[in-house]
Amino acid sequence: MSTFKKFSALLAAASLALGACSSSDGKDKSAAEGKNGVTKLIVGASPVPHSDILQFVNDKLAKDAGIELEIKQYTDYVQPNVALNAGEIDVNFYQHLAYYQEEAATKGYKFEVGKPVHIEPIALYSNKYKKLEDIPDGATIVINNDPSNQARGLKLLQDAKLIKLSSKSQSASIADISENPKHLKIKESEAAAIPVQLADVDAAVINGNFAQEAKLKPADSLFIESVENNPYANILAWRPDNKKIAAIKKLEKLIHSPAVAKFITEKYPDKNIIPAFK
Repeated sequence: MSTFKKFSALLAAASLALGACSSSDGKDKSAAEGKNGVTKLIVGASPVPHSDILQFVNDKLAKDAGIELEIKQYTDYVQPNVALNAGEIDVNFYQHLAYYQEEAATKGYKFEVGKPVHIEPIALYSNKYKKLEDIPDGATIVINNDPSNQARGLKLLQDAKLIKLSSKSQSASIADISENPKHLKIKESEAAAIPVQLADVDAAVINGNFAQEAKLKPADSLFIESVENNPYANILAWRPDNKKIAAIKKLEKLIHSPAVAKFITEKYPDKNIIPAFK
């Protein structure tokens, strides 16, 4: 084959490859943008309040921003991060920063996270006692079993002057209880299961979202977490390599809009859920 023919063949092959790449890039862009310039985001979320907030955004704000939300509900604290890491969903909305940091440290997740959206104050509830001082010697108290929320629950008990901890870190565990004057029996459980156990124990530390689902009011709790400088605000999380990053940034902006803050305040007047922004 002559040098000219060889060059022509190489040029043709390069053109085909370039065309294939252009076609692929076009498909990627089309997939990211979706139909009619509207980008669909699959968002994994807890039922309350996360799905409620996302549904409001989808119904009232998303269309004008050129996005559409498909909300996939999860009832546990593990699968939303697993699904996000696997690329099965585009964003998740169910966790606070301390929980994500614990998950990232143990499982190697490298997500991007948004700004604080809302706080779900944890509180100590009881069906048997009306006042904190009524909790008897040897009482059984249930707390969360995941590391970050367990530390949070133990800190609540310490702030209530029921125990003292030897550690001030956000990873304190039951083993870090240094003083327990009432000889409390601390029982661990998955967060979602704690409200149904309330009838069988003396008291329980319950996350605000699960308290909301169980129709428990913070005003009826024995002791509640302060929301001032609270490090446990819930956030959006996403993979930085997602091709829909522009749409994700739009969602991040919408979920921090005044309309969403107003929705949260009006939807949850009992203050189990509180906006973390204004």
